[in-house]
Amino acid sequence: MAFLPARTLRLVAIVLFEAVVLGSLAGALHAADDQAAPSRFVDPQDGWLDVSGFLDTAYGFIPLVAPITEPAVGYGAVGALIFVDRNPPDASGRHHRPNITAIGGLGTENGTQGFFAGHLGTWMDGRLRTELAVADVDANLDFFGLGGNRNPGGGLPYSIGARGGLAGGSYRLGDSSFWIGLRYALAKTNVTFGLPFSDVPGISPADSDLRLAALTPSLTLDMRDNFFTPTRGWYVDFSIPLFREALGSDRNFQRAALTAIGYRPLSRSLFFAVRATGQTSSDGTPFYLRPFVMLRGVQALRYQGDQSAEVEAELRWQFHPRFSVVGFAGAGMTRTEGARDDRNKTVTSGGAGIRYLIARTYGLQMGLDIGVGPDGPIPYIVFGSAWMRP
Repeated sequence: MAFLPARTLRLVAIVLFEAVVLGSLAGALHAADDQAAPSRFVDPQDGWLDVSGFLDTAYGFIPLVAPITEPAVGYGAVGALIFVDRNPPDASGRHHRPNITAIGGLGTENGTQGFFAGHLGTWMDGRLRTELAVADVDANLDFFGLGGNRNPGGGLPYSIGARGGLAGGSYRLGDSSFWIGLRYALAKTNVTFGLPFSDVPGISPADSDLRLAALTPSLTLDMRDNFFTPTRGWYVDFSIPLFREALGSDRNFQRAALTAIGYRPLSRSLFFAVRATGQTSSDGTPFYLRPFVMLRGVQALRYQGDQSAEVEAELRWQFHPRFSVVGFAGAGMTRTEGARDDRNKTVTSGGAGIRYLIARTYGLQMGLDIGVGPDGPIPYIVFGSAWMRP
């Protein structure tokens, strides 16, 4: 197998790891279940590996250790404890977002590392949602230019340190599915290149050291039937992060993003979903906050510009109560005003994956996707949904 590329060998190793570990764990839990009291890790309805019973306990959590496969930072791993507390439905039968707390860290082969903690809360019988998060991350990335201003010979390596947090909430309007939200974020960032900033095209030297503070109003339509792995309904979100000196920021600028995700069952075993996202940024936006194409199979931050847009569709076949397969495809575009060459850049990608229903009563699926784009196959570990939104 020496003739195979290193990325392919690593991909094979990840797939084998998933198969061996999950298979061995399932076998051990089945054996234990045959000799002991009902297990919190085996579903009494079908005898399959399931963590619903464990999550229902007062200390229920998911110890998640997952490989990082994003080419932008290289291969690595993220480890976290994810605590999930399911909220009962309201009088009308509407299901609420569960309370989720996560704490963990990450590291990759290119030296990227960080720590994070966050909490998603649901209060007032599901009418109020809150979010809190803090993070300390040092990432090593590549800058490929904005729009047509592509750097010849590939990306320019840079390092960015970001330390900060956010706090916010959203409130449901009446008995509707509309939510109005407000979030405040504050972070200190520092950027270094291997060459002077003045030699990097499309970047202002003032981007090297910034304190950023933003207030983000948002309006969200959330009609999903499940928070983790939806099968029907719509999720539409419009948000405008406003970075202002009056809020503690070193610079005034703003961004805007519109995301629409639709889920629809085609039959009892076929489920269709589609996502469309558009983003824009104003003058003064630091280069690392410029919009970029986010598609499975496309390296993060590879296609950046003043504006970006993408659409991705997914078809999932639930061929077994526990197992399903997915196929997906998408296209994206960036646009940059004043680009030296073509101001528009486009990219397409597609791929397939497999899912396992790891928590039946929560409707939570996990799995592995393989996305294929301009730079070859990229694996992704999926928790819940590839398009999960809080």
